[in-house]
Amino acid sequence: MGNSALRAHVETAQKTGVFQLKERGLTEFPAELQKLTSNLRTIDLSNNKIESLPPTLIGKFTLLKSLSLNNNKLTVLPDELCNLKKLETLSLNNNHLRELPSTFGQLSALKTLSLSGNKLGVLPTQLCSLRHLDVVDLSKNQIRSIPDMVGELQVIELNLNQNQISQISVKISCCPRLKVLRLEENCLELSMLPQSILSDSQICLLAVEGNLFEIKKLRELEGYDKVSIEIQNMPTCGGSTLKPYGRPELESQVNLNLPGIPMILAGWQVQEGLWCGKVLSRICLFFS
Repeated sequence: MGNSALRAHVETAQKTGVFQLKERGLTEFPAELQKLTSNLRTIDLSNNKIESLPPTLIGKFTLLKSLSLNNNKLTVLPDELCNLKKLETLSLNNNHLRELPSTFGQLSALKTLSLSGNKLGVLPTQLCSLRHLDVVDLSKNQIRSIPDMVGELQVIELNLNQNQISQISVKISCCPRLKVLRLEENCLELSMLPQSILSDSQICLLAVEGNLFEIKKLRELEGYDKVSIEIQNMPTCGGSTLKPYGRPELESQVNLNLPGIPMILAGWQVQEGLWCGKVLSRICLFFS
C-alpha cells in the first residue's frame, strides 16, 4: 500500500476517530498510528497479514473502544494490550493464538470478546476477572474441557461450538448471568452434560447439536419437564407451522408461522412479543 494512501486514511481518522484498513496485505501494525493514540476510538485492521502488535505502541490508545484484527497471523498478544482501559470490543477471530496475556483481566471495560478460529487449548482463566464481559466467542478452538473456574464467569453468552470438549464442570450452572450456552459439534456424551444446566441454572438457550448422543435423549434428563410455558402475543411471519417435537401436550398451544432452520425447544416463554426458552436449543422442533 502506498504512503500517500496510508496518509489519507490517517488524516481521515484524525477527524473521525475511526481507522479502518482491511484487506490491504499489511504485514505490520501501521507505525503512522502513533500520531493518533490520543483520539482513536476504533481500529479495524482485519483481513491482513499482521503477525504481531508493537508493544510500545498498542497500549497507548487511551480512548480506544473497539479493536478488530480478525483474519491475521497473530501468534501472541503483548501485555501492553491490556493497558487499554476503555476497550469494550476485541475481535481476534481466525488468528493463531494459543493463550492470552496473564494481564488480560486488566481490560476492565471489555464487553465483547471474539476469539473464534484460534488455537486455544483451555478456557482462559483471565476471563473470570472481567466483570463487565457480556459475550465471549471461543468457537473453533482446541478446548477439551470446561473446568470449575467457569462458575466465576460473568458472561451472558458463551460460544464454545466446534471445540473438542468432552467434560464440563457442574459449576457452569453457577454462572450468575449466563443465558446462552453454545456447545455444538463437540465430543460430549450425554452423561457429561450436567443435569443442573436444565434444572438449576440461569441458562435459557442451550445449543448441543452435533455431539455424541441423540438429541431426543435430553428428554430423559432430570429437569427437562420443569420448564415453565407461557404463550402470549406470539409474532408470526410466513412459513410452516411449528410444533414441539416430543411434547404432544404442547402442540395445541403452539401455532407458529415461522421460516427458518429446525430448532430445539424444551419450553419457552413469550413476553412483549419476544420469545425465549428456559432451555432452547436446536433439537426439539420439527416443521409440518
